[in-house]
Amino acid sequence: MSAPMSRRAFITSVSSAAAVGALSRSGLSARQATAARAKVALVRTSDRKRGVAEVVRLLNVPGPKGKDVMIKPNFNTADPAPGSTHGETLRQLMAELLERDARSLTIGERSGPPNTKKVMEDKGVFDLAREMKASIVNFEDLADADWVAVSPAGTHWKSQLYVPRLVAEAPYMVSTCCLKTHGFGGVYSMSVKLAVGMTPKRLMREMHGSPDMRRMIAEINAGYRPNLIVMDGVDAFVDGGPSQGKLVAANVFVGGTDRVAVDAVGLAILKELGANAAIMDRKIFEQEQLRRAVDLGLGVSGPDQIDLLTGDDPSREFAARIKTRLAAG
Repeated sequence: MSAPMSRRAFITSVSSAAAVGALSRSGLSARQATAARAKVALVRTSDRKRGVAEVVRLLNVPGPKGKDVMIKPNFNTADPAPGSTHGETLRQLMAELLERDARSLTIGERSGPPNTKKVMEDKGVFDLAREMKASIVNFEDLADADWVAVSPAGTHWKSQLYVPRLVAEAPYMVSTCCLKTHGFGGVYSMSVKLAVGMTPKRLMREMHGSPDMRRMIAEINAGYRPNLIVMDGVDAFVDGGPSQGKLVAANVFVGGTDRVAVDAVGLAILKELGANAAIMDRKIFEQEQLRRAVDLGLGVSGPDQIDLLTGDDPSREFAARIKTRLAAG
């Protein structure tokens, strides 16, 4: 991407005001979105097909009927889940969207440091896309005109930040993330961190070398808004990550539309599982990713604004424990 790109007329700058405008068009101001309650589905299961289906059923969010759907998975590397999105999770999510009459499905990703195309080949994503009649967009291959500038208020980025136009302007945006710690500065990697794969690879050196890395991660999220988030927590990393780490069977799926709420529940689950000190020794809403996301009006501001949705006794029992963890911070 060339340096003069930010001066070109075809690049749209997404400022905080624009982000508020996007919220207002959906019926919520940034202030109202922060104050609103968030519903988060929690399903206790080791069956990925059931987990995805039940999360979508419980949330009952407005569907994608007649809309083009952009799906952002977690394919930073090709490591087994939770190092990356499990193929069964992605397949079932695509099936649920098609069942609800999505007009088209597109999988978009930028891996790193590995080559994106190689990662998706290794994960069988091209075969899956053919099977499900979906398209694939490799964000590494995007032209300058295909990126939209993002300029959140008080940004910690020195370089101009960008997200793909396909993401920023998606009629229906779906994120599917994993449940894990992040051993290289992020502390954890869930729905907020997923946005890192929506930025040009050349920006990664600045982000990873900055003491403000976690705030910068949150700021990427000002460039888009998800309609649905599904977190696969069948397996989780409680230390290490994001590609490899200390693996435990968490046997849970989480879903919602509020990135802050989904990550808060994920952090509560990591605390319940017994994660590393970076998770256990800091209150959930004091984590820098979440705190900055709240400042930007991207989600709820505290655990008392989160309502957990469950559909069976094992899920209700686990949700009660997670609710206690949320309250404790």
